[in-house]
Amino acid sequence: MQRLLSTDNLVRIALFAASSTSVVIVALIFAFLFREAFPFLRDPGVGELAGTRWMPTSMQRQSFGVLPLITGSLLVTFLASLLAVPFGICGAVYISEVARPVEREFLKPFVEILAGIPSVVLGFFGLVAVVPLVKSVFHLGSGLSALSAAVVLGLMALPTIISISEDAIRGVPDAYREASLALGANRITTIWRVVVPAALPGITAAVMLGFGRVIGETMGVMMVSGNAAQIAFSPFESVRTMTATIAAEMGEVVFGGVHYRALFCVGLLLLAATFALNMIAQRVMKRYQNR
Repeated sequence: MQRLLSTDNLVRIALFAASSTSVVIVALIFAFLFREAFPFLRDPGVGELAGTRWMPTSMQRQSFGVLPLITGSLLVTFLASLLAVPFGICGAVYISEVARPVEREFLKPFVEILAGIPSVVLGFFGLVAVVPLVKSVFHLGSGLSALSAAVVLGLMALPTIISISEDAIRGVPDAYREASLALGANRITTIWRVVVPAALPGITAAVMLGFGRVIGETMGVMMVSGNAAQIAFSPFESVRTMTATIAAEMGEVVFGGVHYRALFCVGLLLLAATFALNMIAQRVMKRYQNR
């Protein structure tokens, strides 16, 4: 008996250590980013980041305002979400509830293949197909815009949203469907009024993971967004995101310089935003489950 208790304690300790690894890794990443960004936060200070111009290589006066990068990231993320979330949820509902077995066997692997396409390949697709299409449809001078980036990022987020949402919808017990049909509801009403609300926690998780893919994407958005560090609120303007800024400039900065520290500040903001988004998603899911 004592031996069994000792074995249980060892297993409990091992599982606790394994589950704590992710917390330790996240804390170390935060600590590393803060250590590299702290000299910039001290001098020239946080106020420098609140500017409206990002011109780190100016020969007259360097400017490290991150507002253009934040607005660019928010605009692209918002537009990509408008495209990906409705299509992703509708696609998941169709695959799980409407499609015949033959269609499901074809669509499910196709979605998984789309998830495995490298982002740079989708960036090339956006450059040769999406950008000219946006330019011709909206009669723009250049198709390199926030809308083009949103379309590419929406394609990247779709497989994640569809796959996880489909698993969540199929996980709803059949008793829910049978009870709704027995009460006189038709199939469409059952799907949207009973099945989808029951699967909402899983769908919320899918949407949040899709957001994470959109926010953290670099190469695809850098290839089609135009990379103009300006405050933009129109989907037809060129923008630059925080991830694209780090990827484009980190390889050319002086190690330990002001520009180098400023990029770490951008990375710290990006990580904090992602962390906050995940915390909000957890609260929403918990509140819904406690109803």
